[in-house]
Amino acid sequence: MADQPTPSIVAKIAGAVVAIAAAWAVQKAVNASWKAASGHKPPKADDQGDAGLAEVVAAAAITGALVALSRVLTMRGTARFSARIDEGRRSAAA
Repeated sequence: MADQPTPSIVAKIAGAVVAIAAAWAVQKAVNASWKAASGHKPPKADDQGDAGLAEVVAAAAITGALVALSRVLTMRGTARFSARIDEGRRSAAA
């Protein structure tokens, strides 16, 4: 475990900002796609509308899967970004 470098504070902040932006973009894309396909917005947990259970489950599964995927991809990208920054610092110091 000691061999792995810890990400810098800047990398952690950048990762959090990118993850939040990616989750927001995914949510907007899901809303637009759902509306284009069904003619209405996807159901939400606090909606008291007439959406059936299958529609609620489908919306939750699609949104959850895409947000989780975007989080994984942003974390991997941030890790690569952090590694490049750290490598640049090490080569500049040498």
